[in-house]
Amino acid sequence: MFTPSVGTTTHLNTFWHKVQRWTTNCFSVTPTGILLVESCLPPVSLLITHRERLAALRVVSSPQQCEPATGRLHPSFASLSVHQADDSSRALTRGLTSVYLPFYWRTPRPIPLIRNHLPVDAVTHRTLPVTHGLSKMPMIHSPLVSPPPTHPPQALMNNTYSTLKKRVREALLHEWASLFLTPVYYHQPPALAIWPFMGLGEFIAGTIYQIRAGKSYLAAYST
Repeated sequence: MFTPSVGTTTHLNTFWHKVQRWTTNCFSVTPTGILLVESCLPPVSLLITHRERLAALRVVSSPQQCEPATGRLHPSFASLSVHQADDSSRALTRGLTSVYLPFYWRTPRPIPLIRNHLPVDAVTHRTLPVTHGLSKMPMIHSPLVSPPPTHPPQALMNNTYSTLKKRVREALLHEWASLFLTPVYYHQPPALAIWPFMGLGEFIAGTIYQIRAGKSYLAAYST
């Protein structure tokens, strides 16, 4: 749920490029942007952010009886769960330095920032870009907790949660297309689903990858 260090991310990124070349069997001269799209493997930096958003979405959509982190959210957070967190910051910041305060969700984040969020608030803050149009976060069904009769039907909450996960996925694809550009001669959009020819043999699939990337001995052939 937290971002790795710069050194760890750098090592992961180096290994990730090797995985992309192993997957596509492309030449070393193939641009990195094309490798990302052809292998259907998002960049490490965006993939980390994507995983963090999904983890944060699960925290804010879980019953506080099943997820302790949910119970640490400030009562002002718009959720269907009944939080146990106290309005007083003293109990929430026990063991932390004085620069940490619970985030009051009904007000915008102060600028300039004088104090930091609580760790759980800093994580769940990542869900704000995908919550547009919702007054409250849905609650994931749990067999351990029976939702009160005043809550919306469980099917509606499940559909809402699936919609939020779809928004997180769309945000990943949008950031991928806008931040990691490909050469002008390459027109394939980023995708997370594998290409149909990935099930072919390694040599045939690799040849198709090389032709699509424009880095192939057969690139001059039109068929």
